[in-house]
Amino acid sequence: MPQRGAIIDPLTGIARDGARQMLAMALKSEVDEFLALHSEERLADGRARVVRHGSGPERAIQTGIGPLTVARPKVRDRAPDDAGMDRIRFSSAILPKWARRTRSLDALLPVLYLRGVSMGDFQEALTALPGKEAPNVSPGVIARLTAGWQEEYDRWQRRDLSARHYVHIRADGVYLQARMEPVAECMLVVIGATPEGKKELVGFQVGVRESTQSWRELLVDLKARGLGIAPELAVGDGAPGFWKALDEVFPGTRHQRCWFHKIGNVVNKFPKPMIPAVKSDLRDIHHAETRAAAQDAMAVFAEKYGAKYPAAVKCLHKDADALLAFYDFPAEHREHLRTSNPVGSVFATLRHRTARTKGALSQKTARLMVFTLVQAASKTWRRLQGANQLPRIIEGVVFTNGVAKTDAITHSAA
Repeated sequence: MPQRGAIIDPLTGIARDGARQMLAMALKSEVDEFLALHSEERLADGRARVVRHGSGPERAIQTGIGPLTVARPKVRDRAPDDAGMDRIRFSSAILPKWARRTRSLDALLPVLYLRGVSMGDFQEALTALPGKEAPNVSPGVIARLTAGWQEEYDRWQRRDLSARHYVHIRADGVYLQARMEPVAECMLVVIGATPEGKKELVGFQVGVRESTQSWRELLVDLKARGLGIAPELAVGDGAPGFWKALDEVFPGTRHQRCWFHKIGNVVNKFPKPMIPAVKSDLRDIHHAETRAAAQDAMAVFAEKYGAKYPAAVKCLHKDADALLAFYDFPAEHREHLRTSNPVGSVFATLRHRTARTKGALSQKTARLMVFTLVQAASKTWRRLQGANQLPRIIEGVVFTNGVAKTDAITHSAA
């Protein structure tokens, strides 16, 4: 039985991690604002009178999304006791000394998570605890927080990639409608698998739809910052812009069409009552043990539905080679290579959140929120199964039906 406060689902983990980071940044900015307010206070020897003084002991704050471990920053007034001056004391309006669990704190942290990168909404969030007349909750605090997130995003976008090598990449375009903007922005996202089996956020850029030009700009930027080794395989949906740009920038990279998206495209061409049976037939294809068995299952599908539903069969067959590319890679990787859905699943909750806070999010805010959440989510991503096979792919070992050629020869000889 899980312990009280244990994370029982990935979305809770993402929410809790994002809330913890945002709360820590809010506390730091609150102290910065307090020190700036007293920056002219000096001792007789010219030193600053009010300075940082470490942090209090960490404690768990019980919130609506589980316990968050935080440490309250401390400030010291260095004026001598016998100087006859009133002590300057710092009292956090966000996290009072006595705070362990309060209704207002419960209300604050989800708002920080859901609306945290909007200046106006963050001020609303920070005043939720002590009230609208609270000290230390000024536009300056909010502006510095937002600027910090923007700086982190800009720093990440400029990072050097010359030492990086991604064996597989997954690409997707995610549309998020912000405020009352007439057109939803498309967030272009690339997630890569390292030779050690770790998944990383590689590329993130706002594009004009999923156009070839937008994808080209993202991929060219990655290459310009040092990503010189082309990935062995790319997984994506049916948006032609990505595939065309990929062939231009990394012409040696193989294509793997996402089965999750393809299944959705195919079943849309059938009456609703037939969908369960059609999905079962499609599963027989992409879960077949060998390429030949998958091709046979495709032929059965065509014979079964071609006469009455030719559009569905055409939709499936036009990407047959790209749908079955995963057979040329280790069998342990099939679960990861058959779909780009892990990209989409990260954003499923985000679409829900931005829908709830649509009036608060500008396009810039939405971009920062997406980036922050993906970075938080990346800490929970699972390593690839069969990570020991990744160096063999890099070495050029040939795989047939998921089995390395050398392994097949050894097994046959035995």
